[in-house]
Amino acid sequence: MKTRSYFLLLLIVPFLFSGNVSAQITDKEKDVRTQNQDTVLGWKAGGSFALTFSQSAYSYWSGGGDNAFSGIGDLNLFLKKVGENSSWENTLQLRYGMQQFKGSDLNKTDDFLNFVSKYGYKASEHWYYSALLTFTTQMTPGYSNDDARLKISNFMAPGYLFIGAGFDYKLKDYLSIFLSPVTSKSIFVLDRALSDSGSFGVTPGKSVRSEFGGYIKFFFKHDIIKNVNFQTKLNLFSNYLDKPQNIDVFWEVLLEMKINKFLSANILTNMLYDDNTHVRYDSNGDGVLDSEGPKLQFKEIFGLGINVKF
Repeated sequence: MKTRSYFLLLLIVPFLFSGNVSAQITDKEKDVRTQNQDTVLGWKAGGSFALTFSQSAYSYWSGGGDNAFSGIGDLNLFLKKVGENSSWENTLQLRYGMQQFKGSDLNKTDDFLNFVSKYGYKASEHWYYSALLTFTTQMTPGYSNDDARLKISNFMAPGYLFIGAGFDYKLKDYLSIFLSPVTSKSIFVLDRALSDSGSFGVTPGKSVRSEFGGYIKFFFKHDIIKNVNFQTKLNLFSNYLDKPQNIDVFWEVLLEMKINKFLSANILTNMLYDDNTHVRYDSNGDGVLDSEGPKLQFKEIFGLGINVKF
């Protein structure tokens, strides 16, 4: 969910001293001092906040165009505990964007709330027995691009809850592959009008749809060159009980280019496919939205703005 970079570690490590007058450092203390910061035992907390902008202005421009302004705020928080043989990682991401064209009202361009909690117990050097909870929704209502009065989504409509158990392969802080052959997926539609219409795959009039299947969560981030960080997240889910061949896909790619301590340029792309989410589309290219069904959804955002880590 742009935790998208390395964070400042907020940790006080207690050191052990021997009881003799020479105050020699114990072997364990040497290990703690020399090990990588990402494996230091105890609690770590931090986060980042980014505010990106784009703007266009025209005056007697022969090619035409409308004045426009847009902005996106992105808050990422993490809380992590590392033990001798275990780890507990919690992340919260809030992202919200608005845009306005000349003479029009503000419109929402992005709305994302995601919480992830993962516990792992070490099985070998890089493998953990793990349990994962993921919750995703949006914060405010969303409306159709074709009819500003038609509400198509809302807070907890949809809301997605994944609870799974399996194995997690971890390589330092930049690679994680979580494999869960047993995962519960719940889709919540708590908006009455949307639930009555059967939005997001729920039975009309019902507020929850439950699925059971296999889940893969892939995460990777790394500096590809100096001051340019690449990060990607890929979530795959197959419902064993209904059309398991139709795999739900959520794929996010972030390229962050650091300009200086506070300024950065970002390119964010999202690709989404859910067999239960139907969208209207033009089936014959005549400009009329005449069909409805599951489609591969894609979103791309480029921005320049402030990025602060803490």
